[in-house]
Amino acid sequence: MLLSRTAEEIYWLARYVERAENTARILDVASRLAALPAQYGSESNEWESAVLATGSAASFASAYPDASRDNVIHFLAFSTENPSSIFVCMRRARMAARAVRTAITLDMWNTINDAWLELQRYPRDGMSPRQLVQFLSFVKEACLQFDGAAFRTMLRTDAYAFFFLGAYVERTDATARILDVKYHVLLPEGEEVGGVRDYFQWSSILRAASAYSAYQWVFRDSLKPFRVAELLTIRPELPRSLAHCAQNATVFLDQLANDYGRQGPAQRAARAHHAHLQNTTIEAIFREGLHQFLLRVIKRNADLNDTITAQYLH
Repeated sequence: MLLSRTAEEIYWLARYVERAENTARILDVASRLAALPAQYGSESNEWESAVLATGSAASFASAYPDASRDNVIHFLAFSTENPSSIFVCMRRARMAARAVRTAITLDMWNTINDAWLELQRYPRDGMSPRQLVQFLSFVKEACLQFDGAAFRTMLRTDAYAFFFLGAYVERTDATARILDVKYHVLLPEGEEVGGVRDYFQWSSILRAASAYSAYQWVFRDSLKPFRVAELLTIRPELPRSLAHCAQNATVFLDQLANDYGRQGPAQRAARAHHAHLQNTTIEAIFREGLHQFLLRVIKRNADLNDTITAQYLH
């Protein structure tokens, strides 16, 4: 049985790595949308939408005069003043991994340490479009390698449960925020829903979630906004969907309940959230409003994190 301090480090190790990957995915969405031809793009600022989607608009506004491409990239990728920047997340992940070296595997340590060293080689200002693509690909691949190392080498103990519980809690938040990017680049009034502009925006969201091919497999249909939202919210087949994350958070919390000999408020909160996603429909989500639904998911997920912290990590 882990000490609560060790469990907390492992939980947040997973969250920091997942957050770094997801920030890279949000930047990827903004980059793809900003690169669209003028007739396909949005009238809003796609770079500003990336800041809004990470929930850090206030801290960004206090540090930068405008949401230009270079300012947003620096803030989300390298700023030491942004606690959710890729640089800060990778630094904190490495520190957490070093603190629990005896509770994780050598493969995990080598992967995160190598990623941290490689991160130092990228320029922190004035990235060209090509350099940005290479950087974002590196971050996503490094995080996937770390996740794979954990899956393939960790003993299936409470440490494993805390690690992947942290990953799924963080992924829930990120998937909701990536999908919410679409809310911040809504079509101009009078623009056709399902038109060319709408298609490029939704396809960028799918690609950022590595779900473009999955969409074709699940629906075998042309791209439709309702179906994209359905795939990323309530379809359990997709590893990044809200439903899949909620299901797995419940599984790992149940494993911890078995390991520690009792159920608690965290298990009840996770089951309630999972049941809500299982019992809703995409029609009900759009009647409520996609943005409102996603805000509610983000709030419930934050509450679940607080409950997990109170029950296990303090």
